[in-house]
Amino acid sequence: MAKEFIVPGKIVTGKGSIKEVGSYVEGFGKKALIVCDQITEKLGKVKIITDALNKKGISFAIYDDFLGEPTNVMIEDALSIYRNEACDFLVGIGGGSALDIMKAVAAMDANTGKISDYMGKEISGIKAKMVAIPTTAGTGSEATQFTIISDVDTGVKMLLKGAQLMPDVAIIDPELTMTLPPKMTASTGLDALTHAVEAYTSRKAQALTDTLAISAIKRIFHYLPLAYHDNGSDVARTQMSIAALEAGIAFNNSSVTLVHGMSRPIGALFHVPHGISNAMLLSVCLEYAKEGAKDRFADMARAIGAASDEDSDEQAADNFMVEIKKICNVCHIPTLEGYGINRDEFYAQIDKMAEDAMISGSPSNTVRELDVEVLKDLYRKLYK
Repeated sequence: MAKEFIVPGKIVTGKGSIKEVGSYVEGFGKKALIVCDQITEKLGKVKIITDALNKKGISFAIYDDFLGEPTNVMIEDALSIYRNEACDFLVGIGGGSALDIMKAVAAMDANTGKISDYMGKEISGIKAKMVAIPTTAGTGSEATQFTIISDVDTGVKMLLKGAQLMPDVAIIDPELTMTLPPKMTASTGLDALTHAVEAYTSRKAQALTDTLAISAIKRIFHYLPLAYHDNGSDVARTQMSIAALEAGIAFNNSSVTLVHGMSRPIGALFHVPHGISNAMLLSVCLEYAKEGAKDRFADMARAIGAASDEDSDEQAADNFMVEIKKICNVCHIPTLEGYGINRDEFYAQIDKMAEDAMISGSPSNTVRELDVEVLKDLYRKLYK
């Protein structure tokens, strides 16, 4: 059976590569909308881009009026600037929020109606070129055909997709991640780990995604604790940037599974950062998924040195789960209660969260069979 493998039009890696952005946008248009958060701007990272554009005689406008994860309201605001300023291509720099907003603006500039109209549909018609420059090592948005936007009216965290949402250029400059604080390093790093593990254990896994997923898993288990504790920061953060890219390409082509499906509703309803909600779910969800894919979990254990060829697949899979718990503990991932989420309020939303998770389609990529009742039970176990 034929399987597609989609990557950005061009991938640029290496320290200082952001300084070359001007040479990669020639011919993209006359005026760029730069989507960035205000912290990225204050740190001087956006100025590197504007200086490069100025040298090429390319105009620009900036959208930086957002905090937290993207919503439909933010998309409307950014789109208004894009159109009013007569922009014709986009540059996104920052974490996943900035890159997801950039993609959503490109999508809605080419389509009519509200962004919520496109949930569950293949987004097409995009004409604007996009350049994605991540400043974190985790979301993988620079290498995916997805954008995640929360609908403030319904409380649904929408997964929107389409091959045309793939950036035309992805610039991976590890120097941009050096100032990332420990909590963000942990959150984004564990998001990348989740991408890689789910890509490897998905029903849609294929040979190329397997190769990238295993490589990312090995890098993350070795380098995330070092990056989190800032030991060997330069090497560790460089390796984490590559791992996040690998994981992003992997899950873009094999999809995510149970963890991401259940994570989005928690993020939407309780405002938990995406990487943290993923990490909270890892042990509970993967313990369930493991029973349907012990050989795959055993592969991951052996890849990180947590099991040998002499160990049975069952023992190796169990060993991998021990390592998952360890890395979450090393990164000080809180429980739901530790994060300040009230038990009764959480339980009151379980039915909605389970339904929303199933509608997203991601849980169905899990090899082990499941239904909405299984998700409800897993949500209950998560608080326990």
